[in-house]
Amino acid sequence: MKKHIDQYWFGLSALLFSSFLTTSVSWAVDPPCDKYPSAKQARCAEIWKELNKEDAPIIAQFGLDQQQRREEGKINAQQHLAENMIFIKKSTEKRIERLKERMTNE
Repeated sequence: MKKHIDQYWFGLSALLFSSFLTTSVSWAVDPPCDKYPSAKQARCAEIWKELNKEDAPIIAQFGLDQQQRREEGKINAQQHLAENMIFIKKSTEKRIERLKERMTNE
């Protein structure tokens, strides 16, 4: 029974992580660029996509590390989900800061 509950939580947390990540990435494609003049918004979107590609390996490694820690019993489902949400928030904030820097240099 406990194994089924753990599998449920793992599946749910994986689904939520991918959902939050997708939402985070898709939400952030346009809104960070909305504050720039119309003429710069297309370039902003290009830079944002580049930043997402640059961070893809980091995001993937985080997911693999989380999965391994979960399978080893080092974290439970609630910790897994909480850490995922914190990671998504922080990584998005870092990308937004890098976007601001690059747009300043444009």
